[in-house]
Amino acid sequence: MGRLNEEDFAVLKGPLVSGRQSPSGLGPILFISVFLQALVFSLEYFMVGPNTVFPYKDKIIEIHLYFTVALIILSLVFAIPMVYRKFNRIQYLISILVSQNLFSISLFICALFLIGEVTGGEVVSAEKLLKVTYLILSCGLVIFIATCVRFFILLKKGHYRKGSERDHVRGQLEKNTTLLIFPAIVFGLIIVFIVGYIVRIMPEFNIDSILITTIGIGLFFVMLFVLPEQLVILYCKYKYKSFNFNERGYLYSSEDQNEG
Repeated sequence: MGRLNEEDFAVLKGPLVSGRQSPSGLGPILFISVFLQALVFSLEYFMVGPNTVFPYKDKIIEIHLYFTVALIILSLVFAIPMVYRKFNRIQYLISILVSQNLFSISLFICALFLIGEVTGGEVVSAEKLLKVTYLILSCGLVIFIATCVRFFILLKKGHYRKGSERDHVRGQLEKNTTLLIFPAIVFGLIIVFIVGYIVRIMPEFNIDSILITTIGIGLFFVMLFVLPEQLVILYCKYKYKSFNFNERGYLYSSEDQNEG
């Protein structure tokens, strides 16, 4: 990353320029996430937790509880204008952790607990449950590494410079959803393979559980696909001043890079 220049990351500044990921834009989102995180954890603890035989479920719930409570407190703190105007880098880091916890970790845990749900019939063995977990995590690791490598190659080739083809593609993405067909097919095939394997090892598995499990695993993969870009933007915020906002809520310009 040290071999790249600020111009190589120019396209990634788009969400900051538009205001979608500005401090004032993230503040209300973090406030709303407080209630969403509490809701999703409640579903994990009260709805799927008591009926599962997933190994180490109590320890998983305990660790996730501490993690979620810490994020809820930080979300409240960094939703305050006086705080996020001075520490917008930390606020962006918190937003990454919150999004991953809300749409990836929480739903992934719920999906795993549903796979080990006791429905009155035969109980799935701990060995099979751990095997499914390792399979999902292995696929997630492959997706994350492949996305990182692809992202780095595109950065080196200048695809994220202003005026590049990538800049045009990102601008047209919302208008032309066909650009998402190939990634959707890849994710779909992986999920179908995993869910098919889960159904084969489960003694009883109703359609509702299949749907919720599929959504949980699918979002887990999608958030791993998004994570590298989130981390690169965070890297740019710490390295380049022009990726940050002043206390009046405006982006610094590239000319301000060496000031302050």
